[in-house]
Amino acid sequence: MNEEQNVPRIFGLDFFRAIAILMVLFSNLLLIYPNLNNKLSQMLILFGFWGVEIFFVLSGFLIGNILFKLYIQNDFTIQSVFSFLKRRWFRTLPNYFLVLLLNIVIAVTFHFQIENVGYYFFFFQNFSQPMLTFFPESWSLSILEFGYLFTPFALYFLTSLVKPKHKSRFFIIVIAILIVIFVFNKIIYYFTTSKTTIEQWNVSLKSVVVYRIDAILIGILSSWFALSYNEFWIKHKVKLFFLGCFFSIILFVGVGYLRFFINTCPFFWNVLYLPLVSVTFTLFLPVFSNWQSVPKWFFRPITLLSLLSYSIYLLHYSIVLQIMKSCFNISSFSMIQLHIFTFCYLLVTFLLSFFLYNYFEKPIMNLRNKHKNN
Repeated sequence: MNEEQNVPRIFGLDFFRAIAILMVLFSNLLLIYPNLNNKLSQMLILFGFWGVEIFFVLSGFLIGNILFKLYIQNDFTIQSVFSFLKRRWFRTLPNYFLVLLLNIVIAVTFHFQIENVGYYFFFFQNFSQPMLTFFPESWSLSILEFGYLFTPFALYFLTSLVKPKHKSRFFIIVIAILIVIFVFNKIIYYFTTSKTTIEQWNVSLKSVVVYRIDAILIGILSSWFALSYNEFWIKHKVKLFFLGCFFSIILFVGVGYLRFFINTCPFFWNVLYLPLVSVTFTLFLPVFSNWQSVPKWFFRPITLLSLLSYSIYLLHYSIVLQIMKSCFNISSFSMIQLHIFTFCYLLVTFLLSFFLYNYFEKPIMNLRNKHKNN
């Protein structure tokens, strides 16, 4: 949901990010319109899920690019690790903690359910247990933060232990081993959990840190491939894009709509499905990471939406929609009133996100970059 702002912007990646945040936003129509038909409801549920999964892969791709270059070009010391983490935390933590404090104030004011709030300050709200009901969208941020934390430390300690001659090869070996570990955690979940419902799967597997860091790592793996095999990455980008489209259709129709494997093959559902989704979205990256030239009329709104995406994600549900639904009894609204409510919801979300980005997030990023230059 974020990126290093001093890295030259690539329009295709901004476009991919914009698609992801729009998917997440439109999935909330399920909470506004009570009588959506079953097909549309399933599509919106899948959109909300896919939007976050795109963010995982995209974040892994972006930080993998930075981390790999740092790992290869310099002596990868503990100072390198903390330098990497400091820049990530400057980017992610201020917004998160501000919105967390706002959520606490709102929960107290509106008497919303709040529990174990201390966990949220250390991203432990869904580390190894089902996601809590308070500030529910923060589940993905815990996965991202532990991915950012876990990966460079694993690289540092294993490199110090092995002292490899070929650092590029060792980098990908470490990433591959870590992916296997987190897939193995899913296997443990499969063998230790009784029959899983969609609702239980959603909070007990999909949203839990110890089962999901491989989504970030698959994005990191794709960044290594893009840097190490750039000619292949560019030459076959269109083929990979259409392969991604093919897998997306299979996942959308077969798993999302027809519900194949959910009851008939729980091993696929619990162990293989989530990594397959991550791999599918990495297939779009060769096209998007090489897409840079577009007309200004298209460039500006997409880039703005991409820049605002982190703020939108933090604000869209717990801060905006939850308060609006508490102030208005939308169950009695006519269809026209629901349309107006939806328009106001989107407008308020974008306006608040614009202010949060411009008057809080961006100044902090400028301070970080200024500190680096000094």
